[in-house]
Amino acid sequence: MEHRKVIIIGSGPAGLTAALYAARADLQPLVFEGEQPGGQLTITTEVENFPGFPEGVMGPKLMDDMRKQAQRFGAESLFEYVDKIDFGDRPFRLWVGEKEWTCDVVIIATGASARLLGLESEAKYMGFGVSACATCDGFFFKDLEVAVVGGGDTAMEEAIFLTKFASKVTIIHHRDELRASHIMQRRAKSNPKIEFRLNSVVEEVLGTEENGRKKVTGLRLKDTKTGEISEMKVDGLFIGIGHKPNTDLFKGVIEMDEKGYIITKAKSTETNLDGVFACGDVQDSKYRQAITAAGSGCMAAIDAEHYLQTFED
Repeated sequence: MEHRKVIIIGSGPAGLTAALYAARADLQPLVFEGEQPGGQLTITTEVENFPGFPEGVMGPKLMDDMRKQAQRFGAESLFEYVDKIDFGDRPFRLWVGEKEWTCDVVIIATGASARLLGLESEAKYMGFGVSACATCDGFFFKDLEVAVVGGGDTAMEEAIFLTKFASKVTIIHHRDELRASHIMQRRAKSNPKIEFRLNSVVEEVLGTEENGRKKVTGLRLKDTKTGEISEMKVDGLFIGIGHKPNTDLFKGVIEMDEKGYIITKAKSTETNLDGVFACGDVQDSKYRQAITAAGSGCMAAIDAEHYLQTFED
């Protein structure tokens, strides 16, 4: 059994920024990064909206640099998953396999995962024309044709945003009716750049690979009523079927909303449990940006430091 003042569960911009600030406060944080260190940015090819990088930066490099910066001040990273927790007594207890850790403070930064279609071709072109974030990647599709999969508010919001850049946006939905709210449907249907392909599902993402550079060229669609297969030319595909917060480990322990996002107190990162803080996409269903996640990671570390000062007095 090993004890740490601060354990951070999850990485990405939130967890690694929390690690940086906690390390600079001499709290020697331990970060459990899981097997996808760096979170969703590790599947993002180029990040152009993170301040300080006028030429853009590759997502994995940004996360690697954040990690190195935190480690420079004493943070430690383990690429392992926390399997079990016990927040009922102090110190808090966590298990990775058979190994047990204890700590005074936990910062949860497990993020949220985009719901994906589960296609092999979708994974192949992720970051090369396939995206789950219009606000992150829409700029790359200026004057190009794109498609958005989904029928809810998320898909409508993504499609409307993409019309700022794309010449044409096609919304693909597997039913003959959309699930989105009436106001979002009205906005999408009244936009001259948006078209609809209902009763359709994406069977395959089509593309090319030249000189090691992958590129989306179209989609193979299946009509859900007739079974007919057709092809559609697009330069990009956006998955707009929502996100799932990675909070299964904390169910029944930490207070969450109806979608599973952790609820934090106003103007803080405090959860309903003293000494447990949450930051990043795991508690933010609205913005979901690298910069907002990093900001809340900073907040969580400062909140944790103030809590420990009180806790130790």
